[in-house]
Amino acid sequence: MLLKVVNPFHQKVYVELPYDTDTRVREKIHAARRAFEQWRRLPLGDRIGAVREGLNYFRTHKQAIAEEISCQMGKPLAQSRGEFGGFFERADYMLGIAPKALAPDVLPPKKGFYRRIEHEPLGIVLDIAAWNYPLLIAVNVVVPALLAGNGVLIKHSTKTPLCGGHFENAFSSVMSGLVQNLILTHDQTLAIFKEGLVDHAVFTGSVTGGREIHRAVAAHFIDVGLELGGKDAAYVAEDADLAFTVPNVVDGACYNAGQSCCAVERAYVHRSCYDVFIERAEAAMSEYRLGDPLDENTTMGPLASRAALDLLDRHVADAVARGARLILGGKRMAATDGNFYLPTLLVDVPNDAEVMQAESFGPILPVLAVGSDQEAVERMNDSRFGLTASVWTGSQEKAAWFARRLRVGTVYQNRCDYLDPALPWTGVGDSGKGSSLSTYGYYHLTRRKSFHFRTEI
Repeated sequence: MLLKVVNPFHQKVYVELPYDTDTRVREKIHAARRAFEQWRRLPLGDRIGAVREGLNYFRTHKQAIAEEISCQMGKPLAQSRGEFGGFFERADYMLGIAPKALAPDVLPPKKGFYRRIEHEPLGIVLDIAAWNYPLLIAVNVVVPALLAGNGVLIKHSTKTPLCGGHFENAFSSVMSGLVQNLILTHDQTLAIFKEGLVDHAVFTGSVTGGREIHRAVAAHFIDVGLELGGKDAAYVAEDADLAFTVPNVVDGACYNAGQSCCAVERAYVHRSCYDVFIERAEAAMSEYRLGDPLDENTTMGPLASRAALDLLDRHVADAVARGARLILGGKRMAATDGNFYLPTLLVDVPNDAEVMQAESFGPILPVLAVGSDQEAVERMNDSRFGLTASVWTGSQEKAAWFARRLRVGTVYQNRCDYLDPALPWTGVGDSGKGSSLSTYGYYHLTRRKSFHFRTEI
């Protein structure tokens, strides 16, 4: 059986790859486990050097990989190349903190005893990576998992399967079998969990998929990290610098055609600056150039999925039916085979509208005016998701006031849609569980072992 990857720009098959047979899946898992038993015993310094060496593969093949990403999921080539900046920033940071993060915790002296806490590898980590940032999402797991001493299986999205192959190729010279790329059906993936063939899983994807995986791993008490998306809110305060705020909020909503877990998916604007915000947002959103992702002049590519167009149509129609005003876009791009949806600005959108509550994952910015900071907090917290939120204000004190009240994993001031690898990436509610990146990302990929020795008898 073949996996066919369709280019979302012209709808032609870009690549065909065979699915792994059940026998081949078991062979790969066994190979990864054999490699893990050797890898875990290497000194951390050796593992750090080996991972650095493996990462050079991505530097060598940067242009080819970027073109493949654009052809597989539709991201403009400049943005595909841009992924490498974040890729190496995250990898380098996790490499840099590994000695401290993974060092044993030696407790204060206690007469007659020696006490110590080790951070041991879990074993085999299965990373189920998403297509929207196919390098960034995978590197969040692969690099720290390897540095912690684990073996890694990577099951990339069926929209971007070539990226999984690149991770295997990159680390094949480090140790044969240590990183294995899998091309699996949905049922094959669940079977791995139900049979207890791995020791940890990380999944980036839908809430429905996350729930299904969480149920499957429970049979063997396997832990799992879940990043399940968001409905991230931006609040433009009364004192916001609109010349800076508007283009950044629009970019947060429209970058990668809005296909980001932490994209700005709804905006609340203080009534005192509402009209000016709308006017400037319309101008900024009108500047996007939709077209061939491989054209250097393209600033917005097609959506990765054809079905996403129907979802966006439904969100727009529901909002307008509830009294929202459509200022810009709100429809598919005419006369094209690509999965293009025009940048869309909706205003006066009721907070119970579908576009304010359900993840859109497209270039839509729904906006609602609020009369106070307190109202903004209440509107922002009116969501089952809780990944990030951004507060646009000149006052750090005001931003801190919001941060203490917002039920999200990350609160930004004057920034959005960005991961700092020094900070844990984590969600609340339907945005998932667990942490990646930072020291806490290492804690999620290791287990604690206590050494409790009586040294005097």
